[in-house]
Amino acid sequence: MTISLISLSLGNQAFAQSEKLVVLETNLGTIVIEFFPEDAPNHVENFISLTESGFYDGTIFHRIIPGFMIQGGDPNTIDGDQSTWGIGGPEERVNAEFNTIKHNRGIVSMARSADPDSGGSQFFIVHQNSNFLDEQYSVFGRIVTDESFETLDKITAVETGPRDIPIETEQVKIVKASVVDRSDVSNLLNLPEPERTLTITEEQMDDQKFESTKHEVILTAPAGWLLQEPDEKQENSPDILMVGPLVGSMNPFISFTATQTNDRSFDDFIFDKNMDIKPMVDSGNLKILLQKKTTINGNQAYETNAQGIYNINGENLNVKFKEVAIYTSEKIYTLSYANEISQFDSQLPKFEETLNTFEMLSEDSNNTITTEEGGGCLIATATFGSELAPQVQQLRELRDNTILATNSGSAFMSGFNQLYYSFSPTIADLEREHPVFKEFVKLSITPMLASLSILNHVDIDSEQEMLSYGIGIIMMNLGMYFAAPAIIIYKIRKL
Repeated sequence: MTISLISLSLGNQAFAQSEKLVVLETNLGTIVIEFFPEDAPNHVENFISLTESGFYDGTIFHRIIPGFMIQGGDPNTIDGDQSTWGIGGPEERVNAEFNTIKHNRGIVSMARSADPDSGGSQFFIVHQNSNFLDEQYSVFGRIVTDESFETLDKITAVETGPRDIPIETEQVKIVKASVVDRSDVSNLLNLPEPERTLTITEEQMDDQKFESTKHEVILTAPAGWLLQEPDEKQENSPDILMVGPLVGSMNPFISFTATQTNDRSFDDFIFDKNMDIKPMVDSGNLKILLQKKTTINGNQAYETNAQGIYNINGENLNVKFKEVAIYTSEKIYTLSYANEISQFDSQLPKFEETLNTFEMLSEDSNNTITTEEGGGCLIATATFGSELAPQVQQLRELRDNTILATNSGSAFMSGFNQLYYSFSPTIADLEREHPVFKEFVKLSITPMLASLSILNHVDIDSEQEMLSYGIGIIMMNLGMYFAAPAIIIYKIRKL
């Protein structure tokens, strides 16, 4: 489970234009930055000081995500190995100066790790409004010329590879960074004061019915809660976020996320989810309080209640969660509620109300919740919690990233799933009812899992290779499960 928090502001701060500007000369154009010293004085001083020392000269924008942001300022990008890009910076760190300026297009903000006070030299420039970051990162400036915005668009248009690193790094190099006086720049835009997060208005105090045509859902945010839908989401950020007024040490929030099922069964999805959170549970950072299957609006759903210690704005808080994932043939819709444990029950009814208003536009909604058992994937049921579970997870990743990437692999999986899911739910039920039978199934499928693992150690770059390896593994399994037993039986009878 991922925590995303946006604090509500109780007022605006004064806006003062900075007399000092920074000019970044890149191979795709010039970017001019003005600063907000009233909102983030230490970040402004740090950035200007690093610029004057030549720290940024020769660095590149090493992380480029169109529709979100470009990130630069890592000295490791000058001559360091690419595997170290994104973790470099000076020894001196700058404590967080979270403020009320929104992360709109052109805003310059400080990159950081999970520690709010870990800012150093790396910064990012927002390409398109990304308000789910508001009040979680220290905004300290914005770009202020037409050419700056044109250069930002050019940089986001370059080709990138793994980890959003640009293929041609010379294109996005900061050749020279320099500090200049405002009076030295003649083409500055006449920009208004930066937009800020606001106090809750009377209009916001009414229940907010929200319809997402993109995800084909309708839901209602609690009265008085801030509702946001990010234009483009960062990894692990929600599609819709509802944030409540601050009571205690953190803002309660409800998030909504929609993901593709990718041909996974309901039990496959549950298995993957439990594998994702298993490291946190094993380390003691997360405690599972309840997990159960339910149905919502006639669809299978999975509820998880948990609690754990999380560092929020520099303070360790005991946070409690309730998450409901609704499964359909095409998508999985997840609604989550999180709050400080001492305040959790006080806002839980608001989450239940939001859940009850949730409606899929393509489905009939009856808003009923009942307990459901039965069905599932025999492999997931047999291997869950066993020594084979990590191996099954690797095979699923192989299926999603390699096999389904080829036409022949997709065609095979489509036919295989039709056959497999015609009988696997029945066997999975028997596994749950009879532990001995589950162990028998686990032993029976072990040779097959071992043979499939071969695909983890080969490179498949074409349809021909997929066919050759696939046919070879199928023949191997036919030999293990049919030919070998037949030969053994024949020899026994002959004796």
